This record gives sequence, C-alpha cells and structure tokens, in this order.
Amino acid sequence: MTKTVIEHVLGRLQDLGIHHVFGVAGDYAFPVEDAVCESNTMKWIGNCNELNAAYAADGYARINGMAALSTTFGVGELSAINGIAGAYAENLPVFHLVGMPASGVQKSGRLVHHTLGNGDFNLFYELGQRLSCAHAIMTQDNCVQETERLIISALHERRPVYIGFPSDYAVLPVKTPETVTPQALPVSNSASLSAAVAAISAKLAASKSTCILPGMLSARSGLIEDVRALISKTGLPYATMFMDKAIISESDPHYTGMYDGKLMNPQVREFVEHCECILNVGALMSDFNTGSFTAEIAPQKLISIMAGHVSVGAAVFHDVYMRDILPAVIAALPHTDCDVPPATGLGLPESDATGKIIPQYLYPRFEQMFRENDIIIAETGTVSMGLGFALLPEGAQFHNQTLWGSIGWATPATFGAAVAAPDKRIILITGEGAHQLTAQEISQFDRAGLKPLIFVLNNDGYLIERLLCKDPEAVYNDLPQWRYAQLPQALGCDDWYCCRVTTCTELDKAIKEAESGDRAAYIEIITDRYAASELAEKLGESAASLYSF
Repeated sequence: MTKTVIEHVLGRLQDLGIHHVFGVAGDYAFPVEDAVCESNTMKWIGNCNELNAAYAADGYARINGMAALSTTFGVGELSAINGIAGAYAENLPVFHLVGMPASGVQKSGRLVHHTLGNGDFNLFYELGQRLSCAHAIMTQDNCVQETERLIISALHERRPVYIGFPSDYAVLPVKTPETVTPQALPVSNSASLSAAVAAISAKLAASKSTCILPGMLSARSGLIEDVRALISKTGLPYATMFMDKAIISESDPHYTGMYDGKLMNPQVREFVEHCECILNVGALMSDFNTGSFTAEIAPQKLISIMAGHVSVGAAVFHDVYMRDILPAVIAALPHTDCDVPPATGLGLPESDATGKIIPQYLYPRFEQMFRENDIIIAETGTVSMGLGFALLPEGAQFHNQTLWGSIGWATPATFGAAVAAPDKRIILITGEGAHQLTAQEISQFDRAGLKPLIFVLNNDGYLIERLLCKDPEAVYNDLPQWRYAQLPQALGCDDWYCCRVTTCTELDKAIKEAESGDRAAYIEIITDRYAASELAEKLGESAASLYSF
C-alpha cells in the first residue's frame, strides 16, 4: 500500500534510528501526531510545553545522534525556537516537523487561529529557515526527493532541519518519481585532501611535542572512534576543553586533563601551551572553552581539523571534511612514545567546622559518586563549572550546553537523554534558578517509567549572575522560594526518593540512599548564597574579558 506523505517521512526517520518524536499536541499537527501513534515502530513522547520538547529532542540527539520534534504552526513552533537555536549552535540534527494549516486555507489567506491575523502564512516558515540547515514544505509530489535532501543536509551539517506539513498534504499518498536522484554526503576535494594530509604530516614530523584537543564537532559527526584510533596510533597526549569534556575517555593514560586557559589547571595549561604543535580535532575556541579567551596558543602552532576545512598554521584547505581526512591522517602518521602528565581529579571531599555543604565537599563528592557509563547532564552556570574538572570514569558521558547556554535546558534534556538510553544511569545536576524554568518536565520521567538521579542546588538565587553582574544583591538575581523536595510528589512522581539536605553528612547519606534502590531520586541541596566553585569565582573576576575586547 502506498504510504502517505507523513508516513514516508517518518519511515525514513526510523531508518536513521529515530524511534521517538517529542512534542505537544496541536490541531494543525494532528496528521503528524496520528501517524506517529499509529506506527508500530515509532513512539510519541509528550512534553509539558514546546520549549521543553525542543530541549528534550536536544538531549535525545546527544545520545542517539539525531532526534525528531513535532509542533503545531505558529504558537507551537515559536515556543520551540529557542531550543532549536540551541541545537543549531551545538550541531545537533533535530528534524522539526511542523503541522501547518491546509493548503487551501493558506492560499485563501483566511483568518484562522494561530496566525497573526494578516493572512501571512509564510512568516514562521521564514523564521525557521534561519535556524535550520535545510527546509521544505512537503507535498505528495516532492516528498521523496525532498526527504532525501533534508536527511543528507542534516547528516552533513549536523544541524536542525525544518519540515512543514500542510494538514491536507500530509495525508495524501506519495507520488514516487520515476527516477529518484541518489543522495550522498559530499566528498572532499581530492587535491585539497592530499595537500592537507601532507601538510599535517610535515608539521607533526617537525614538532618535538604535540598535544591533541579532541572537540565536540568530532563527537557530533560520529567520529569518536576515529579520534580514539588517532590517539592510539600516534600515542600522542590529549586534553579537552569545556564543551568537549569526556567525549574521549578521561581514564585513558594519554589524557592529561582539562585545558581552560589561565583560569584553571595551571599544570595542564603549561603542558599544552608549551607543546610545539596543537592538533585541534573539532574544538571551538569559544569564550567558555578558552577560559574567557585566556588560552594562548600561537596560530603557527595550530593544526585545526574542522567539519569542512583544515588549517595548518596560516594555510587553509577548503572542502576537506573531517570524516575523510581523519582516516587518511591516521594511516599517514607514525607512533610516538610520549611522556604524558597524568590527569588529576578534584581530590577528596573537604568539609569545614560548620558542616555546611561547601563546594570543596560537594563537587568531589559528586566525582566519587559517578560510575562507568553514567550519563551526566549539567546545567548551565555554576553547576557545570564545578563539575567540569571532575575526573570521570570509563564510558561516562558529560553533557552541558556550553555554547548556547540557555538556562532551564538541562531538566528536559535529561529527559530526552533518558528516553534515548533507558538502560543507563542518568544523572541531572542543576541549579534551582534554571530548574524553575522547566521543572514541570520531571513529571514526564515518571510517566515514561524512567528513574533519574536529580540533584537541585539551592543557593537562594542566580549565583552565576551574582558573580558576573555589577550589583550581586540586585533584585533580578532573586527567586521565589520553592519547596523543591516536594515537587516530585506534587507532579505525580509518588514512588521517588526525595529529600532536602543542609549538611555534608546529610548529603552523603542521601546519595547512598539514592544509589541503594531501584527508584528515581530527587535531592535538594542547600548551600550558602555565594558558595561557588573555583572556576565560577574566577569567571566572575575575569568578567570584563567576556564582555569586551
């Protein structure tokens, strides 16, 4: 039987390994939602709002490689747009399926709900184009070709795509063209590829010391095994920056630690910056990746293998793709025996005479708690800054929205990650300020039968903003007082272990209790208002470099 337009698109998404669609019900999107629910191999995952759904799709894509999100026209897609922008910034392929009014309604300019009342049905589509690498409005005539084009764009650029479905077109049978133009990923320019490999080989051969910086783009491109092979083949040491934490094992003997410019880890900084050559494989030199732009890597030392180009010092090789050059570089480079300074973690938890929960206890205690293969989601702000220098066990993943930095992202993103990896231990660590934006999404964990460990740090306001702004006591940094430990029960999570802790002893006991049973846990951790990690304090001290040149 011939598939409908939406059935064809969903079938191709399933072929890519997407088996869940996040979203919120909406009348123009009913054809999309009905097709998902009627599928035997795809599942609808409802969210509390469209922004949360977009964040959840982001989290799912980090684990699964790509994700799907469904929203209704106008009101739904605009609510999701911040989350889509985050996925765009952080190179996450999210297929945004937008249910639109019927084609006849659009052509007539009829005054219908979810519009601006001016007859313009293209505005939201035009907005979506700016935050997608490809876009299309599906018809029965273009569906097959356009689906393949959009998939290739998402795979190549690792960014969201926008797919519009007028409600009448979505349920029409697909018209299969007589010939379907095969779609393939772009291939590197062979001459540029060869020249880039030769330049890299020559640069490394002339350098007495080299350090690799594995980057987020290699992970998003599905090339982590290639980066591991590069490290294994060459024997070269590697460090990571904030956005790239734990994309390669932090228990590997070649790992020397987190590089954060002048702000943290002076021994790692000294090692990295004194190497004669730095091989950057997909890392971005952004503000938080470079310790507020305090990293000092001379351009002539730097080799950068990015998604679509390579640079070796001042020479740039265009149309050279990471997926093509990594195998060629691995084959060309010899093994080198190197002395690698061992990575160090946070050490033992340290408490003071008050017994209050202080950063010197909190973050090392988290480090002790982490296990192999954990998936750790850290919210934007002081939480991720405290956790960034924990040394993670083999297979543990660390996710933080370092570049886009939208507070509230972590709670729904953790839900999406848990949907993608239901058999793994999922840990969310968030601040109470960010949590207030999206806390209702914890109800979805229970509905889906998922059992996360959730830690909410309550320091009476937006701590990172207090550290960065002119007046730390400004009223805009204050928050309403919630009873966080009572939220799960209020939101239907009746069987969860929930508690509020104010001392190191209580925290230790709560962690042990949370880990002892087969149930979700939600722990509110009370700290002093200005109890910040070392990195957060240093960022506050260097705030001027974040906001000026």
